[in-house]
Amino acid sequence: MLQIVLDGAADLAKNWEKEFNLHLLPLRVSFGNETFTQGPDFTHADFYRLVREKRIIPKSSLPSIGQVADFYRKIAHPADHILSIHVSGKLSGTVATVQAAARELANDFKITVFDSCGGSAMQGFLAREARRMERAGLEMSEIVRRLEALRDKFQVIFTIDSLQFAHLSGRVSFAQNLLSMALQVKPIVALRDGMLEMAGRVRTRQKALDHILEIVRERLAGRPANLAVIHAADPSMAEQMMAAAHAVMNIKEAFINDLSIPVAANLGPGAIGIVAYPVEEDE
Repeated sequence: MLQIVLDGAADLAKNWEKEFNLHLLPLRVSFGNETFTQGPDFTHADFYRLVREKRIIPKSSLPSIGQVADFYRKIAHPADHILSIHVSGKLSGTVATVQAAARELANDFKITVFDSCGGSAMQGFLAREARRMERAGLEMSEIVRRLEALRDKFQVIFTIDSLQFAHLSGRVSFAQNLLSMALQVKPIVALRDGMLEMAGRVRTRQKALDHILEIVRERLAGRPANLAVIHAADPSMAEQMMAAAHAVMNIKEAFINDLSIPVAANLGPGAIGIVAYPVEEDE
């Protein structure tokens, strides 16, 4: 049996976890000396409450190799194959930790570690496609080959509202330079080769959102696409962006999701953007 694992940086549409039998390896967030593990006992509401109350920039942290190994043992049987899809190795040490755990369990499980070269809804879409391919009878080598091809098609574009979060997290290399500019500057951030790069900057949030839509629209070039709008504690703006996306793009499937807690810890409240990729008409 194929077990598909995602880390806590992933974002999924409602019911995907159950429908496609996906397992989520939780990640952790620290506020000073206090560390919390995402899950039922530490929700998005809890996270944003602590952001407001403690006024501390949180930091995401990795599980240990032993914790990853224990997680694999919990969700899989020795005869199972585990496909583990993770946030970009250029942005996080999660892939390296998981690879170390996979080596430790090499005599117990077949484990394929796949670097999404992204995160958030990109991981979710990849995991769903992997399960669909497995259910269609494809072998693991073909699933991985197709995931690699699909990975290159994704467009991940967003804007950051809090430059302090981005700067202190170290995930966005240009944030330090922007901190010295006017507070109204809203950077447009794009994922490229597993890294976050600046794709532009504007003066207002609305202009940033309009620019994101335009970039994605141009890159999709009228092709049908699956799309997710991801936001950090701004559901009303996410609804507006989704409506605008439907008005100017050929969208096949779409969902809105609150940005995963570990990613929100690095980008800050107010981050919002689009994850999209073109699909064939018969898919």
